[in-house]
Amino acid sequence: MRPDYPALIAAADVAPVASVSPLEHAPKMSRRLGQQVWIKREDLQQVRSFKLRGAYNMVAQLTPEQRARGVIAASAGNHAQGLALAGRELGVRAVIVMPQTTPSIKVDAVRALGGEVHLHADTFDEANARAQQMATEQGLSYVPPYDHPLIIAGQGTVGREILEQSAHRPDAIFVPVGGGGLIAGIAAWVKAHSPKTRIIGVEPDDAACLKAALEAGERVALEQVGLFADGVAVRIIGEHTYAVCREMVDEVVTCSVDEICAAVRDIFEDNRSMLEPAGALSMAGLKVYAERHPELRGQHWVTISSGANVNFDRLRHIAERAELGEHREALLAVTIPERPGSFLRFCELLGRRVVTEFNYRLADPERAHIFVGLKLGEPGERAALATRMREAGLEVVDLSGDEMAKVHIRYMVGGRSAAATDEQLFRFEFPERPGALRDFLERVAGRWNISLFHYRNHGAAFGRVLCGLQVPTAERAACREALDGIGYEYSDETANPAYRLFLG
Repeated sequence: MRPDYPALIAAADVAPVASVSPLEHAPKMSRRLGQQVWIKREDLQQVRSFKLRGAYNMVAQLTPEQRARGVIAASAGNHAQGLALAGRELGVRAVIVMPQTTPSIKVDAVRALGGEVHLHADTFDEANARAQQMATEQGLSYVPPYDHPLIIAGQGTVGREILEQSAHRPDAIFVPVGGGGLIAGIAAWVKAHSPKTRIIGVEPDDAACLKAALEAGERVALEQVGLFADGVAVRIIGEHTYAVCREMVDEVVTCSVDEICAAVRDIFEDNRSMLEPAGALSMAGLKVYAERHPELRGQHWVTISSGANVNFDRLRHIAERAELGEHREALLAVTIPERPGSFLRFCELLGRRVVTEFNYRLADPERAHIFVGLKLGEPGERAALATRMREAGLEVVDLSGDEMAKVHIRYMVGGRSAAATDEQLFRFEFPERPGALRDFLERVAGRWNISLFHYRNHGAAFGRVLCGLQVPTAERAACREALDGIGYEYSDETANPAYRLFLG
C-alpha cells in the first residue's frame, strides 16, 4: 500500500534547516517565451540545494535509539551536505561515504558542516555499497538520497510552498529528475491540491531513467549515463519514486548538454544566480517544451533552481556550450580548394556573419579542411548557410551536434599524421584520481601504440579523453576486450566524420 504522501508532506517540518525559498518572476524569459515564468530559488538554501529538506525530514523522525547510533549515506554532492547539516542541527553523528573522485570543494563543504567523510572507490555505486556495509557493521541508519517515503515527503515541501506562493495556480511545474525524490514529492502534493497543474519531468538526454521507465512500463537500468549534469546522473529511477511518477507525472522532456548550458546562462541573465548544470535542468526543459508547443501563450509556468554547487572551473565549458545550446552558433567543417583566392571566396559566402572560431592547417595539396564557428541570428540560418555553401560547390559537414567535435576536435585541427596507420579512435571518461592513466596504459600501451591523446576536464569527477591506438585489423577484437576490462566508459569514434576530416 502506497504511503499517504500528502499527509506526510503536510507533517514534514523542515523549517529548522530550510528557508521558504523565494518564487521569483523571470521577466526576460517570460517576454521571450510569451509565458509567465517563475523560478523557485532552492539554490538559496544554506547548502545551495533542496536536498537538505528530505535528509532533515528523515533524520528528524528517527527514534532516539536510531539517532544515538548515527546515520550514514553515500553521496558525491548535495545529499551529503544536506545530511551533514541535518546531523549537526539534530546532534546526530553523520557519516558520508564519498567516491575518491569527488571534487575537494564538496568534500570540504561536508566536513565544514560537521559530516564525517570516508572516501572510497571511484564510483557512487561502490561508495554506496560501502555505506550500506558500514551501516550494518556499526548499526548506523542508512539515509538514501531519494528512494524513501520520508525523503520524498521532505522534498515535497517544495511543492507545498509553490502553491502557497503562487497568486495563480501554475499551469505547469517543470522538475529536474535524477532518482525522482523531488518530482515524486512535488507531484504528490500538487496533484492533491491542484490536479489540473501539469507535472513535467526534465532529464538530460543521456541520463533519462524516468523516461525509459515510463516507456517500458517498469523500472529499467540504463547501461550508462552522462556525467555532465552529475546531480541527476542516475541509472535507475527509485522504486518508491517511480510508483508515484507513473501515476502523477504528465510528461518527461529531455535536454542536451548544450541546452542545459544555455539555461545556466538564461537564469544568470534573469536573476544573476549561477547554477550547477542539474540546477538549471528544469529551465532547459521548460524552453524545450515551449519550442514544441508554440500554440501555448500566457500560461503560468514554474521552474526550480535546484542547486548551485558548481565548481568555478566548469564555468568556461558552460559558457562555451551555451551559444550552441541557444542555436546561436554553428560549427561547420568546410572543404575548399587548396588554391589562391579560395579563402576569400569562402569569406564572401559567409557575408557579415561573426566568425567565432577558424581553424586550418595545410594537409593536402588539393583540398583544405576548415573548422569554423559562426554566430547565428534567425532560426534556420545554420541550415540555410550550409545549403548556400553546397550550392557554391563546397563540401559541408554540420558539426554543431557532434560531441567529439565540440569537446576535442575543435582544439586539435591539424593533427593528421601519415604515420598513424591502423589507427582506431576512442573517446573515454577517466575517473579523476591518481593512477587512472597508469591503469589505462598498463592495459593497452604495451600491446598497441598510442598515436593520439587529448585530455580535457571541466572540474567534474571524470576527465574527457580522446585516444588513438594503432591496432592491426586482426587484433581489434582483442583491443576491445582489453578496453572493456578497464572499466572506463568509452565509445568508438573511428567512423566519426570529424575525425576523418581533421585527424584520420
